[in-house]
Amino acid sequence: MPETTSPRPPLPPFTLETAVQKVRLAEDAWNTRDPARVAQAYTVDTVWRNRAEFPVGRAQVQAFLERKWARELDYRLIKELWAHDGRRIAVRFAYEWHDDAGNWFRSYGNENWEFDEHGYMHRRFASINDKPIAAADRKFHWPQGRRPDDHPGLSALGL
Repeated sequence: MPETTSPRPPLPPFTLETAVQKVRLAEDAWNTRDPARVAQAYTVDTVWRNRAEFPVGRAQVQAFLERKWARELDYRLIKELWAHDGRRIAVRFAYEWHDDAGNWFRSYGNENWEFDEHGYMHRRFASINDKPIAAADRKFHWPQGRRPDDHPGLSALGL
C-alpha cells in the first residue's frame, strides 16, 4: 500500500467537475517548477513513462524534474482535460520553454493518469513531441508561476 499522509482531493471516482479541478491543480503545481512539491502529488511507488525515461517512486520523479527544469528554462505549461473515468484521467498539454542557448520550443503531448483512492497519482504515462518555435511565435506570456484564470487555454489558443 503506497504511503500517504493525507487525502489529496479531489478524490476518485472523478466527475467532470472534479477531473477538471485535478487537471488544473496539476498544471498549477508543475508551473511552480518545484520538483519537491510536484513529487508529493504521486504515490511513493509511482510508475512513470516520460519520453524515454521510466522513473519509479517519488525520489526518482523528483530527480527527473530537477533535471528537466534545469534544462527547460522559462517553462510555462497549459493542461486540458481530454477524458476521465473512475480513477483515470487523460490530459493533453502544451508547454513553452527555451534552452540555455535561447532556442524556444513548444512541447505538445498527452498524459494518461491513474490515481489511488487517496487522490495520489500512481501511474503517469506521457508522450511528448518538441517543436522549435521563434520567440515571436510564443503564446504563453504570463509571469512565471500559475497561469492566470483569464489566460486562454489550449482550445482557445487553437492548440
